[in-house]
Amino acid sequence: MGFSSVKTALPAQVLLFGCGAATVAAWNGGFYACFVLVLLLGFWLATLSLLRAIPPRPLPERQVARADGDADRAVLRAVLDQAPTPLLSVERSGRVRALNRAARTVFGIPDVLVDVPDALRHSAPRLRYAGRAYRVDRIEAHDAGAARTILALIDIESEERIAEARATRELLEVLSHEVMNALTPIASLAESALATLDDAPPPVGLLRDMIGTLSRRADGLLHFTQAYRQLARLPEPSLAPTALDLLFDDLRRMFAARWAGRVTLLADAPPDGMVVVDRDQIGQALWALLQNGAEAALDGASAPQVYLSARLDDRVSLRVADNGAGVADEARSRIFHPFYTTKTEGSGVGLSLARQIARAHGGDLCLMPGKGAVFELSLPSHL
Repeated sequence: MGFSSVKTALPAQVLLFGCGAATVAAWNGGFYACFVLVLLLGFWLATLSLLRAIPPRPLPERQVARADGDADRAVLRAVLDQAPTPLLSVERSGRVRALNRAARTVFGIPDVLVDVPDALRHSAPRLRYAGRAYRVDRIEAHDAGAARTILALIDIESEERIAEARATRELLEVLSHEVMNALTPIASLAESALATLDDAPPPVGLLRDMIGTLSRRADGLLHFTQAYRQLARLPEPSLAPTALDLLFDDLRRMFAARWAGRVTLLADAPPDGMVVVDRDQIGQALWALLQNGAEAALDGASAPQVYLSARLDDRVSLRVADNGAGVADEARSRIFHPFYTTKTEGSGVGLSLARQIARAHGGDLCLMPGKGAVFELSLPSHL
């Protein structure tokens, strides 16, 4: 806008200068020259008034929009470069570029990432790099027809440490409670057995009962320890493309072998549905949910049924539901705690282990509202 005003003012300045020169020349002349002087002064004043009345010509809208767009992009680039979250761009060709200073600092590169980590190359939900753990969030972007994927690396190291500390505290509380519950009667029975041995003659039948109880309590403590080891030694998932219909077929056969004639399983897998998961771990998690569903349906329904379904959209949702009585309100906040169970012979490991498997895949396991019990295992979609 300023440039346009300058272009308009230049011819006017030349004209006014010319009028001034002619006025000076007329001043030195006679009557006719004075008459010309008056005319020139009038023309000069009229020209000044006209120039002040005419507004400066604005720039074309297209040029203004282009200038504003360039300014906006410069601001966005500056903000993006200062963002604390490392951002990467994965182009269709497979080239990975750092989009901001945080990403350049993490990988120690000026622009293009040459040695791409396997977790980024294979669309894993998590990345461990330079001793830190990151959650990988993906956004599909289209710029002038060129498709690319934007990766945001969310530092979860501090979150994991807090979660580990909380989980360790909860496990220690549970362990101390369970171990004390198991060891207290064992110690009491052992003392009673030792005291009984002093009798003459020792009561063999009573000693046999005491030793039998000691054996059962020790066996229960052994099973508890084995369940804890299973929960604590969950390996990292080995991700691979998996066909949902084949996974569901395996679960159908296992369910029929265990519950045939007592509980009906209705399983519905999307045709040609593919997910990127650790098949063994996800199968183990779903089997634990199916087991719980079958037991709940047997206890609370005249025609026990369990439902297994899957939905594929922006995330993978695997649901296991039953037509039992559902989960009591007071138990809903505790069912995922390790070793918590409402069953007389349950270990309390199944649901906790299933949730750990889901979270190791970058997803989660939740109890949904609804009649009966409805569990949803949600996972990121990598296909």
